[in-house]
This record gives sequence, C-alpha cells and structure tokens, in this order.
Amino acid sequence: MNASVKFALVFVIATFSSNMSSPSDSASTTGSSASTRSNRLRNGVIAIVAVVLAIALGLGLQGQSRDISLEQLAEQSVPLDTALSSNKPTLVEFYADWCTSCRAMAGDMAELREVYGDRINFTMLNVDNAKWLPEILSYRVDGIPHFVYLDADGQELGQAIGEQPRLILAENLEAMTNSAALPRASQAIGQTSDFQPSLSGGNSDAGADPRSHGSQVVSET
Repeated sequence: MNASVKFALVFVIATFSSNMSSPSDSASTTGSSASTRSNRLRNGVIAIVAVVLAIALGLGLQGQSRDISLEQLAEQSVPLDTALSSNKPTLVEFYADWCTSCRAMAGDMAELREVYGDRINFTMLNVDNAKWLPEILSYRVDGIPHFVYLDADGQELGQAIGEQPRLILAENLEAMTNSAALPRASQAIGQTSDFQPSLSGGNSDAGADPRSHGSQVVSET
C-alpha cells in the first residue's frame, strides 16, 4: 500500500477514535443531553469528511499511476545489469514506443511497480534499440509486450506474451517474491504488436502498423 494512503487511513482512524471519545467527555462536563447530541453530530460529520478525503486521496494517487506514460515508465525502470546483480527477482518487459498494447498496459505496470518495486526489479528493454538484440534473440521475442520472469539468480522462470491482466501479473509477481512457481503460466491472453528483429543490428520498422494476435504464457520446465 502506498505510504500516502497509509497515512490517510491512520488519519481517519485517529480522527474517528478521538471524536468517539469526545461525546462522553462533553456530556460529563456540561451535563446537557442536547450538547451531547450536537457534539456527536459534529464528530460524525468530521469522521465522514476524513473518510471522504482519504478515499479521494487514494483515487488521486491511483489516477496518477494510471496517467503515467510509457516513456516515463521506461525511464524509471531498473537497468538490466543492475537488476541481474541485485539478488532480487526481475520482470523484464520488451516494448516499443509505437506498441499500442504496451501503452495500454502502462497504468497497470505503474501500479504493480508501486506494490512490488521494493522486492522485484522492473526492467524495460526497447526492441528498437539494437543494444538489446542478443536478449531479443535469446528470449525469441517476435511480439510485444513480451515479459520474461527471472529469479534472483537471473534464471528464467517463464515468459508471457501480449497484454496481461493486472491480476495475473500480480499473482505471478507474488509467487516470485516467495520463490514459488508461477501460478498463471501457459495461458493465452490479450493482444500483441508484431515485431521482427533486425539481424543486421538496425532498428525495426517503427512506422509499420502493428498487427494483433493472441498472446501466450510459456513456463520453463
């Protein structure tokens, strides 16, 4: 849970607890039932406002995550060499700026990073960058987004191709944090943008219209 949301929840609990104790104090001091009812009404309104503010804050933070661009997400990702030497599991995403499926998943990926970023590396490799050709060939990337799950030793746990529901990604990420097998492997989900690597080391044709086909998740045996 995001730290700001936690703070908001603590604020709500503290406000509600404080205000719940106020009516009895006020009643014992004034001895007036009318005053007690008034205080209870006031305290109830304060507690409701606090809850509304906390919910609004939570939704605002969620909106900020979902509004993040693919470029921002890539800039904030962990470099591959850093991830592989960190002794933490890593989720590698092969993407491209022109990939509509990749852009569609940016909000979900940002939210997952907020939850798991302290335990799992999120690494993004642009398939239009010839630097990543060895990795593209090694993991047989021919459609994006293409996800590769790596354990803390950099060994492949499985691959997922195409748009993935956040729930399925979250279940696999949770399993990675517990050094368990991926629970949602071998499923066909979502859409991909076709990609053909250039063996000459040049950039792929970023102007080509991406075509879609069913995705798949492949588990390593």
